[in-house]
Amino acid sequence: MIFGRVKPLDAILETAAKKSLHRSLGAFQLTMLGIGAVIGTGIFVLTAEAAQKAGPGMMVSFIIAGVVCAFAALCYAEMASMVPVSGSAYTYSYAVMGELIAWLVGWALILEYAVAAGAVSVGWSGYVVGLIQHSFGIHIPDSLVLGPFDGGLINLPAMAIASLVTWLLVIGTKESATVNAVLVAIKVTALTLFIVLAVPVMNTPQFSPFAPTGFVGISMAAASIFFAYVGFDAVSTAAEETKNPQRNMPIGLIGSLAICTIFYMLVAAGVIGAPGLSTQPVVDAAGAVLEPGSRELAQQCAARAAEGFKDVVCSKEALAFTLREIGWPQIGNLLGLAAGLALPSVILMMMFGQTRIFFVMSRDGLLPRAFSKIHPTFHTPHVITIITGVFVVLFSAFFPVGQLANISNSGTLFAFAAVSIAVMVLRRTDPGRHRPFRTPLVNITAPISILGCVYLFVSLDHKSIILFVIWAVIGLGVYFGYSRSRSHVGRGVIETHEDDAGIPPPPVPPVN
Repeated sequence: MIFGRVKPLDAILETAAKKSLHRSLGAFQLTMLGIGAVIGTGIFVLTAEAAQKAGPGMMVSFIIAGVVCAFAALCYAEMASMVPVSGSAYTYSYAVMGELIAWLVGWALILEYAVAAGAVSVGWSGYVVGLIQHSFGIHIPDSLVLGPFDGGLINLPAMAIASLVTWLLVIGTKESATVNAVLVAIKVTALTLFIVLAVPVMNTPQFSPFAPTGFVGISMAAASIFFAYVGFDAVSTAAEETKNPQRNMPIGLIGSLAICTIFYMLVAAGVIGAPGLSTQPVVDAAGAVLEPGSRELAQQCAARAAEGFKDVVCSKEALAFTLREIGWPQIGNLLGLAAGLALPSVILMMMFGQTRIFFVMSRDGLLPRAFSKIHPTFHTPHVITIITGVFVVLFSAFFPVGQLANISNSGTLFAFAAVSIAVMVLRRTDPGRHRPFRTPLVNITAPISILGCVYLFVSLDHKSIILFVIWAVIGLGVYFGYSRSRSHVGRGVIETHEDDAGIPPPPVPPVN
């Protein structure tokens, strides 16, 4: 039965109640938490990707992605407040819709975390390589800093940063909340400075044609830009620490997403309107828009650069590139430095999130027991950290940032749709359950969230959708071939462990 083997919600909540937290967060604190968690990586690394898909129309894409996130966040908040435990959407699904759905959600979250860590590693590489070339005049061959799809051979800087983060996670890192706050401040300051310098010199003609690829292109860009909003669930999971959550959670969630959307649109406007630059999609000889991250686009970009064209879509560091071209080369270098300093912490948290999901699934018997093995000296789940690190290194070495972001988004969208369905199911099957936060107008909000996630999912490129389907099929094979017969719940062994015993604490709060 597809909805069989449900993990007992009462047992989960009973142990979760033992670690109830002080309710101290108001609407303002939640909003600030959301802004700090969301603003960052995506806008740094995906602006060029969005421009190639939608041109100036990417400004609409930011609005679409933000609205879908808002509805998904309201559903996520109800589950997070009811089941404030480790495992995220995987645990919520296990408690409501059963083991098979939970397994698929956990399997999809592998795409969200591990592949996203690869995407940020590639984005970091683009900014750091640009910083080195423009600050020190050292030219690094494309073959060593770009993957084969981008016209190179291997992305060595991306591999290096992913390897370093893996090593840090194995030995254990105690990066403080203060350091994390400083890194968030660096990112926000850098982007604010970009807006202050770029927006006042915008040229209105640069915005025409506004939607060269039509609404299809805007939708495709929205599906990619969704990556820029990942992190909003940090607000949802703070429900148990929130004063008057029914009032303050929607304000914090929607407020932070609205501010981030406006922030992103201002950054996009500064890029689009930059005099002398072009954010129109690059096309081939027949006039067809080239696929972002493709060898064909790399070749066409090289040819256009030789002719003197300055295309934002061809840059691996779009924001720093824009500042340099509008007369602020040193500020552009500083922005590259800011990205170089701040993005590794994002890679760290994404890889940590991946190992945490693996850890919980292993402890439930769905993955080999070795996955939850703790190092005797470092007290970290070293086996699964190393396995995760190897895959992140390989992803970052050979794939372009946009493709990795899209694949990551496919897993995230599946997980958020599953949580939205779980909210509706639990409202019907257990209406009397205590809910510190209740999704407003759930019969409208949840379906919009589900449809929004489906809409963005089908707007992804075909390769990402096909890869997700293949990944899901592999996951089903692993489940029926290995996990189902070893599941603790299936064998009648109820081990909730939802007090997080044995799980190493996160280095810092999630931050994008």
